[in-house]
Amino acid sequence: MTKKNGLTYADAGVDIDAGNALVERIKPAAKRTQRSGTMSGLGGFGALFDLKAAGFNDPILVAATDGVGTKLRIAIDTGNVATIGIDLVAMCVNDLVCQGAEPLFFLDYFATGKLELDQAATIIEGIAEGCAQSGCALIGGETAEMPGMYHKGDFDLAGFAVGAMERGGDLPAGVVEGDVLLGLGSNGVHSNGYSFVRKVVELSGLGWDADCPFAEGTLGEALLAPTRLYVRQTLAAVRAGGVHALAHITGGGLTENLPRVLPEGMGARIDLSAWELPGVFRWLAETAGMEEGELLKTFNCGIGMIVVVAADRAEAITQLLEAEGESVTRIGTLSAGDGVSYAGRLL
Repeated sequence: MTKKNGLTYADAGVDIDAGNALVERIKPAAKRTQRSGTMSGLGGFGALFDLKAAGFNDPILVAATDGVGTKLRIAIDTGNVATIGIDLVAMCVNDLVCQGAEPLFFLDYFATGKLELDQAATIIEGIAEGCAQSGCALIGGETAEMPGMYHKGDFDLAGFAVGAMERGGDLPAGVVEGDVLLGLGSNGVHSNGYSFVRKVVELSGLGWDADCPFAEGTLGEALLAPTRLYVRQTLAAVRAGGVHALAHITGGGLTENLPRVLPEGMGARIDLSAWELPGVFRWLAETAGMEEGELLKTFNCGIGMIVVVAADRAEAITQLLEAEGESVTRIGTLSAGDGVSYAGRLL
């Protein structure tokens, strides 16, 4: 009697060979991100990192995790996944530097129903690019093929970054009345508020391939502009002295994020006329009939990071940041009070 062949893992929809092929394909991208302290390559059960080799004497570890949110939906629907990995890295490492930490290494989690090798490799190569730009080693990750959990072509991403600082170097520190607020320009919507963005696009009647009403190219391309990485430039500013705090402007906008780095009894006054509202936010506000106050607590409105600096160091830090390629705007000051108040208008 001939025994019938039983089911295999591949019959259940999981292709182990494809997963192994992905690891081999992305090894060169990961290798490009190596930095001092890196001890192991991809493929092991864990990843090693040597803090002493990275130059730390008495380190405090700092960790951050995040995803990309429903911006992924636009990437999936347009097939443009080349830069979504940069978003993933930026949402983690931009948070780390706000604590005063230098990002050291990054791990990603990529989950999909059916592993498509080219798509997955492109996404992870984007993650590696984000790591390379922020001096952060991509030392590991996990690819999960889960048939029945995701619709065809869908995937999800999560990221995990670990950084370090010397003991006593944590931020915020020394925030006082009179400190100056320096705003660093954003690259559009970054990676927050996309459920609202997608609702507005639906309301507008435009498709992702329509001519963009506020920039060159298609609407989908404009809305997929990757989150800016602020790591190298802000770390340079911190090391130069005079930086008291950093605030990454994500979900909650200027209104909700800046108070997170201010001591009790300290408020901020921001001059909205100090910078020009980027076209994407003006279009979103006009299309949705959005009030300015709602805009300010939803989006970054053109300011992706706020650097809180001592008044007597504001000019020097501005020059340093501009030398690092930043667009810097003096947007306000700190004073006794609570929360954020605004002068001038964006709309």
